[in-house]
Amino acid sequence: MELFRTTNIDWLGKKWYFLGFSLIFSVAGLLSILFWHHIPLGVDFKGGTQVRVAFTQKPDDDHIRQAMDRAGVRGFTIQPISDPSGNAANKVIIAMPQSSAKDTAHDAGRQDVEDALSANYHDSGFTIEQVDIVGPTAGKALQKGALGATLYSLLGMLIYLWFRFELIYGVAAVVAVFHDTLITIGAFSLTNQEITLTVIAAILTLIGYSMNDTIVVFDRIRENLALSRRETLHDVVNRSINQTLSRTVISSGLTFLTVLSLFVFGGEVLHGFSFALVVGILIGTYSSIAVAAPMLVAYQEWRAKRGKAVTLPASKRAKA
Repeated sequence: MELFRTTNIDWLGKKWYFLGFSLIFSVAGLLSILFWHHIPLGVDFKGGTQVRVAFTQKPDDDHIRQAMDRAGVRGFTIQPISDPSGNAANKVIIAMPQSSAKDTAHDAGRQDVEDALSANYHDSGFTIEQVDIVGPTAGKALQKGALGATLYSLLGMLIYLWFRFELIYGVAAVVAVFHDTLITIGAFSLTNQEITLTVIAAILTLIGYSMNDTIVVFDRIRENLALSRRETLHDVVNRSINQTLSRTVISSGLTFLTVLSLFVFGGEVLHGFSFALVVGILIGTYSSIAVAAPMLVAYQEWRAKRGKAVTLPASKRAKA
């Protein structure tokens, strides 16, 4: 199936628009990470207690917050739980960092919440359904493991592309994926949504997805370089992107609709995971065209300005 047969868009001619778009979202995310919400880590990473509370009637978040404040509980967050249809359920998760608990015992967080609601919350009855606790040491270990998994995946993909294509291809792809990851994390910071283990899983998923999309474009560029030695690299890259545009729109579009359905109908449990994928797929598809491919041309232009012979990046591999 082919949606676009005679597409002739000058993608590289729009590189400054793409650069402006990327800078706006990257800088906005960085400013939020550095000065505003920072990186809003969930209890999984910073340690603490999550208490799931069910109420007999729909709870008022402000009243719960007032009840917790009167009891002297600080640093907590309240997260309403939705049912699979997207409607608000009569349940919330109250998360407290480890430092706000009176001690490190497993039941300390549960007791804090139960005492605060019993003494100060009178809208309806409630039941403590579940208590999860993560110690600060485990949280630090999870942070380190999540960062390591992300960096090692990028390094592995760089090495893979180095051997399959050439080093400049690997560098361009890794820069594009780093761009995608930064914007996705920045989106969580801007919207003040907590990053949990499931969000890290989504980020690793989108790294692979974005890299695969980039490889498809790079493979077509390499094929066209072997067949069109008289064309400029600018023209070859534009033609390669246009030739793979139908595949990109179909595969990315269908995947996006799937994760959008998860985001809309998946409920609170999948909210962070699906939000990361919704943002990541959009940005990952964009970066394959607007970030990775233009870097190849920029590299060749840089070589030319330095007076070096302009050798098309895939010419050596294309002869083999």
